[in-house]
Amino acid sequence: MGISKERYLRFAAFIFSFCIFAVGLRAQNAATVSGEIFDPVGRGISGAEVELLRDAAVVAKGTSDGEGKFTLQAPAAGRFSVRATASGFATQASPPIFVAAGKRGAVDVTLQIGALAQEIVVSATGTAAPESQVGASVSVVSRDELQAEHRLNVADGLRALPGLQIVQTGQRGATTSLFVRGGNSDFNKVLIDGIPANDIGGIYQLADLSSSGVQQVEILRGPNSVLYGSDAMASVINVTTPHGVMRTPELNYAVDGGNFGSFLNDVSVAGAIRQFDYFSEYSHYQTQNTVPNSAFHAGTYAGSFGWSPNAKTEVRFTLRKVADGGGNPNAYDFYGIADDSFQRTRYTYWGATLQNQTSRRWHNLLRFASGQQDLFFDNPSPTGTPFDPFGFGANYLGNVVTIHGANGYSVTGQAILDYGGTYPSIYDAQTTRRSFYAQSDYEVFGNLTVTGGFRYEHEDGVTTFASRQTRDNYSTFLQATGNLGHRLFATAGVGFENNEVFGFKATPRVSAAYYLRRPTENGFFGDTKLKFNYGNGITEPSITNQQSSLFAFLSNISGGPAIIQQHGITPIGPERSQSVDFGVEQSLWNNRARLGVTMFHEKFYDLIEYLSPNALTALGVAGDVTTALGFSGATVNADSFKARGVEFQADAVIGHGFRVRGVYNYLDAYVTKSFTNDALSPSFNPAFPNIPIGAFAPLLGARPFNRAPHSGSVLLDYEHRKYGASLSGSFVGRRDGSTFLYDGTFGPNLLLPNRNLMGGYQLLDLNGRYSFNQHIQAYLSVSNLLSQHYQEALGYPSLPLNFRVGMKFTFGGETGFWK
Repeated sequence: MGISKERYLRFAAFIFSFCIFAVGLRAQNAATVSGEIFDPVGRGISGAEVELLRDAAVVAKGTSDGEGKFTLQAPAAGRFSVRATASGFATQASPPIFVAAGKRGAVDVTLQIGALAQEIVVSATGTAAPESQVGASVSVVSRDELQAEHRLNVADGLRALPGLQIVQTGQRGATTSLFVRGGNSDFNKVLIDGIPANDIGGIYQLADLSSSGVQQVEILRGPNSVLYGSDAMASVINVTTPHGVMRTPELNYAVDGGNFGSFLNDVSVAGAIRQFDYFSEYSHYQTQNTVPNSAFHAGTYAGSFGWSPNAKTEVRFTLRKVADGGGNPNAYDFYGIADDSFQRTRYTYWGATLQNQTSRRWHNLLRFASGQQDLFFDNPSPTGTPFDPFGFGANYLGNVVTIHGANGYSVTGQAILDYGGTYPSIYDAQTTRRSFYAQSDYEVFGNLTVTGGFRYEHEDGVTTFASRQTRDNYSTFLQATGNLGHRLFATAGVGFENNEVFGFKATPRVSAAYYLRRPTENGFFGDTKLKFNYGNGITEPSITNQQSSLFAFLSNISGGPAIIQQHGITPIGPERSQSVDFGVEQSLWNNRARLGVTMFHEKFYDLIEYLSPNALTALGVAGDVTTALGFSGATVNADSFKARGVEFQADAVIGHGFRVRGVYNYLDAYVTKSFTNDALSPSFNPAFPNIPIGAFAPLLGARPFNRAPHSGSVLLDYEHRKYGASLSGSFVGRRDGSTFLYDGTFGPNLLLPNRNLMGGYQLLDLNGRYSFNQHIQAYLSVSNLLSQHYQEALGYPSLPLNFRVGMKFTFGGETGFWK
């Protein structure tokens, strides 16, 4: 029986309506991603092939238009990244974003030329920008580099960078200091996922920053107190935690062991579930080292948890906890015996960040952050031989030792290891810094962005020698960033700091990059980039310096306020810096090689020193003021020094898996003003009666301690599909320093001339790795390959040849669990 024409038309209308409904439903559930593809200087790239990835699978393809713009549509909601390819450029993939059903997400991708990576950096401008568009001196150490070289600590990964010198006072776990372009070790602002990590006054213990849970370390050489306020006086170190990206969870476990009782366990898990992503890593490391009472252990947890309710908004919580401890043997080579002291530290950093791309031009960020540090130090009993020549109670001497300086001088004798007094001798310190930060970026024009920000910080600290202090500090800044013709890139801003201790200070900064030759896709000579930076930085006083300041002392004695008013004595101020640098970078061989040279001039002034009454008089403090102090001294802003130098860097990807890098640093630093007792009245060892010695501080015109005029590094890395190896070396020349020692009668007989006292050293490391398959890798790490006997800090022997052998297991992620 046939179908009537009326029924046929009704059936056809039903099928047509169903199809329309299905297409509409599919369109409603679809997710759209749009954006632009740029070259290194921000010009749109037309005709670029653009792929939309969900995990590792391509779900959509397209091509950028004449302005570099693209639009791709995915079949459903999900977490997507964009991968772009263009002729003459290296393929680049963006970080993933979540796009809900029926919504649109925006992703921009900057392609680089050649094999040398050009990173996205934030420390110079406060917003994400390609390194090629930044005039500041910025270096990046990636998670891949830290893992390929099997670095236990971030500090080990910083040794190879230009302008940086690391000094470790002993072996694994010992106090580790970073000197950037000659600046003091407490002049570096350290941020962990945007969370201020410095102690009050700028100190940060790099030995406690494990490489576990670190995605990237970004180092800005030079001050940037405009964006980061106090502590950003010589550099900014920005550490970020990895994010989960794959729907299939990725599980990693590494275990290794080596000589001197070293043992490491490290486990991490990461993944993403629709709008949520997660990452967690925990590591535990322990070693006995070689010096008695120097065993060290450390546990580190790092976590990052994100939620994206839509493509424009992200909420993220990050957490980093560190618990470590070990013996503190003091300068073993100065005493011939180890002290029985020990210490424990606990660090907790957490932050909650909200980011919103309010419109295509307008971006906003809010962050609540907290950093807490707890230190416990205990010297349970005096160590050494009792010696009481004056009848006032015994001090305790080490063994008879001979100390040789790299300058050819030597002394023999016994130094005071522990002083008389009450034991156990205990030192505690607790510091908490909590902050609220708001930042807003608005793109006024396509080539000009204005950024403004506000920060409130509450500080709370107490030590055994300083009563509890609280501070409420406020800062704000305004900055403009833009480019002219995609050839000149400039940033200018000013920060305003209102600190409860020293009041109001302003810090300007200007940075610029100019391309004499813009990046090109081919040719032996590539882009030629000129760069320039000028900026001021500040560091607030520590709690101890605040309480022992001249102003604080007089404020707490009878008649002191009247003296303060009579002589116009002000609270202790910030330490300050002024910096200028300029340089040139030249790309070669289709950006497979790059050469750079940067010259800098740094001035560090208003530096805080503890001065005796005699030194205060020499500074110009009135007699009735020093009389009121009695036999006590006080901290004041008195000293200054300058540092100038040159940084050379060369990078090249040779091909066939080989990469080489070389760095050379020249530093000329000298003290320009000093009122310390050492500077006003140098010590003289009777064995060298004609040589003035700074026992505890450098003399006027001399180099600051621990900073080598000549240093550098080399790296040769080879990478194959299944295996890889790297050979790296750090080279440090002779440095000025002191033994800092008294003999048993508090005499200078164990002091040595400061000039070139500390020997140079060459440190070679070898690392190798072999992957049996996608899930199992074996690795070997050898440090101090030549087993050189050297001291980064005089009197503290470093580790001889030490090695670790381990296995790493990876399951899930891009490789799946069982492939």
